[in-house]
Amino acid sequence: MMRTRRQVLHDLAMLGGLALPRLSAGAASLHVAVVGGGFAGMSCIRALRELLPDCRISLVEPRARFITGPLSNGLLAGFIAAERLQANIEPLVRQLSLRWLPLRAERLDAPDRCLYLADGSRLRADCFVIAPGIDLRYEAIEGLDAQNSSRMPHGWLLDAQLPLLQRRLAALPERATLLISAPPLPYRCPLAPYERAAAFAWYAQRRRKRWRILIADAKDDFPLSAAFMAGWEALYPQTIEWLPRAAGGSVRAVDARAGSVLLDSGERVRADLISLIPPQTAGALAQRSDLCDESLWCPVAADSFASLRHEHVYVVGDASQALPLPKSASAAHAQGRACAQAIASRYAGQASSGAGILHNACYSLLAPDYALSVESRFASVGGRLNRIEESASPAQADRGARAMSARAALAAQAQLLRDSFQARD
Repeated sequence: MMRTRRQVLHDLAMLGGLALPRLSAGAASLHVAVVGGGFAGMSCIRALRELLPDCRISLVEPRARFITGPLSNGLLAGFIAAERLQANIEPLVRQLSLRWLPLRAERLDAPDRCLYLADGSRLRADCFVIAPGIDLRYEAIEGLDAQNSSRMPHGWLLDAQLPLLQRRLAALPERATLLISAPPLPYRCPLAPYERAAAFAWYAQRRRKRWRILIADAKDDFPLSAAFMAGWEALYPQTIEWLPRAAGGSVRAVDARAGSVLLDSGERVRADLISLIPPQTAGALAQRSDLCDESLWCPVAADSFASLRHEHVYVVGDASQALPLPKSASAAHAQGRACAQAIASRYAGQASSGAGILHNACYSLLAPDYALSVESRFASVGGRLNRIEESASPAQADRGARAMSARAALAAQAQLLRDSFQARD
């Protein structure tokens, strides 16, 4: 017997952990505007199309193709190909019948439900899902600004600074000093500065270069710190040095032209390459749209990711203030799907069943065959997100276990990219 479209959609929703609501006439005419086509935005769109097949969906995203974050430190070092990290939203736009506006969003007037776009046009919708990512707080470090940051490339936005950082890395002499700054929490990809140190060390080792790599940290600890330090010593002995905040590791000021940083300890460190990762905040669109509070991030309801500042607005991904969820691609994917469930329930006239269980998995490749991981599950309890389960790489493990984690990292990254961006056959 041929199954109806509704039955097929039900099967897809169940496979994705979504509960399909009963549709109402209002839900069928619903217009949702999603701003931001990263992991959070595209995951939300895919789930919305499963749950509310007849609603109108507009996507505001200026990029058709772009490099994604997970494993991008491996791209810098040369053991991950750029093709593996690239997202292409055009096939999904066609398959899901989206109205795509390849423009930058300037400001959301939430009370008026009106989005102002870079070409002067406006987009009106019944509700908005805002996934603006992060912005960088250059002003938090004396002497640093958006213009001179290219002298100390962070590559954190996966834009033109990424190939710049690659070129700078390739030009370093045999004996060089590299400095990576790790910002205070919260920031995108909490493990990435420490993974980057290993990627740089792998690069040097392959080219028989003897580099000193210093991590100047604004924190006194970081996730998997014991496992990272054991891995650094096993793979790259006496190469990577971690300087915590308690030892004066926070970067206070920079001299971009001289290529030096002033640490809280009072020490001025000159390096051949500085990768200075600034403190972060919610993306500029969120700031201009009154979606942030004093934390500089967007407060949201734990069970729906609805904005706590404006009605009919949801904020997902790195910009949301959803502690203890980390700001990771995996968490953004989970938020997008949970947000879609909340929207579908609301506009189908049902009480929200909550965000359900949110899963996050973060992997760090210290070498192509050596990885660490932390996996967590979160649930909304009493109006707050709580970590209910966590498993992490032990501080000590044999190379076989680390190699198995590396294979898992590659598989998880590929699956996340497919789940978020790839059109289905």
